[in-house]
Amino acid sequence: MNKLPVYILKRYLLLLAGLSIMAFGVAFSIKANLGTSPISSVPYVVSLFTPLTVGTATIMMHIVFILLQILILRKDYHLIQLMQLPVAILFGYLTDFAVYTVQGICYDTYWQQWGICLIGILLVAIGVSLEVKAGVVVLAGEGVVLAICKVLPKIKFGYMKVGFDVTLVVIACILSFVFTGRLQGVREGTVAAALLVGLIAKQFGKLLGKWKIEK
Repeated sequence: MNKLPVYILKRYLLLLAGLSIMAFGVAFSIKANLGTSPISSVPYVVSLFTPLTVGTATIMMHIVFILLQILILRKDYHLIQLMQLPVAILFGYLTDFAVYTVQGICYDTYWQQWGICLIGILLVAIGVSLEVKAGVVVLAGEGVVLAICKVLPKIKFGYMKVGFDVTLVVIACILSFVFTGRLQGVREGTVAAALLVGLIAKQFGKLLGKWKIEK
């Protein structure tokens, strides 16, 4: 009986660590100015033409994702999934904190930008791995993909995730052109993140697989 609270605490602490690392990954990708990861592209662009911070825009986007899950799943939507809301709020505030923290980082060359960008990609991948390992709740973005896969079981999660990410990038591009007059938030770093985050997260996940949280 005494092991249950400790077991749950470990999972939530692991989730918190994952969200924190992921938030700093987002902050580094923004700082590099080579384009953010697909999931962060829309909040970043929205922050450019509204009073919203990246973190606040992220929270708003996740609320939209939660509503989409409710509309898609309807009776099959479980109230426990509303845990995505406090997680989204926490992640939003962590993102703003991380963005503020990395403000002092400077660079002079394109290759230094890439160095910062790759750090961001690595941190996002590690954060995703820890989030998955925690097994507490998925972020609302993954929740939407899982919801669509549930009503369209013939479509594999991997393909749907790629389609979802591409859709977010397209939306970010449209918003950027319409409201700022030029392309912002989507560049070569966005492509690199789309290609590398999943691969790195998979490899890091294998290492985490050797660690048993129950102990």
